[in-house]
Amino acid sequence: MRASDHFVWDEPLSDDAFTVDWGGAAYRCPRFPRLRMLEGLLSFTSAYPSLPLLAQHDLDQYADELEELRRSPGARSYILSSPWHVPLRWFAAFRPSAREVYTSGRGPSIRYRSSVGDAIDRVTWASNVLDDAGFADEVVDQVRELQRWLSDFTVDAMVELDYAGVAAMFPEADLVLDDSATEVRKSLEALERADYEEAGEFYMAVAARWAPIQAVAFSN
Repeated sequence: MRASDHFVWDEPLSDDAFTVDWGGAAYRCPRFPRLRMLEGLLSFTSAYPSLPLLAQHDLDQYADELEELRRSPGARSYILSSPWHVPLRWFAAFRPSAREVYTSGRGPSIRYRSSVGDAIDRVTWASNVLDDAGFADEVVDQVRELQRWLSDFTVDAMVELDYAGVAAMFPEADLVLDDSATEVRKSLEALERADYEEAGEFYMAVAARWAPIQAVAFSN
């Protein structure tokens, strides 16, 4: 952990990139840590105006800095991160069979990978299913926002969902048996058939798994 201005950060601040080989091709993911820190701060401030982290003068300076950073070629968020839990809508972008258990320095973890084109198709289908089932706009809009984020990349790019440090919050036995993408997919398929009872059962199964982990975000 390190401090930088008003931030506390747990990754290097250099503008390097992650690289990975997948499906016979090499992929590069720029980190742009400063840009992502600023986006996170301003997004949090916008979402929770009753919890001001900084004075308006500081926020205005950071907004100007972010605008300047975004003028650089290719400068954008290539990484979406969520502390404490994986948002359930993210699983909709992946085939359940893409689930991979791997060992990191912290122990076992889980990741999924997909081409961006296929991920967009799955997320688009998921948002249409939720919309047709009559879900509230704020629920559907969150899925469509993920769709829009993915659509900024070329279809032959690769998108990865990685549990990373969140994996350490599960007992190892529970983590190995985690099948969240399957449950999300089956819930959506049941919704498409208008089988709301089965859809609810699969959704409650995955939501119950993640609820204790997500609750950490609201701990004091």
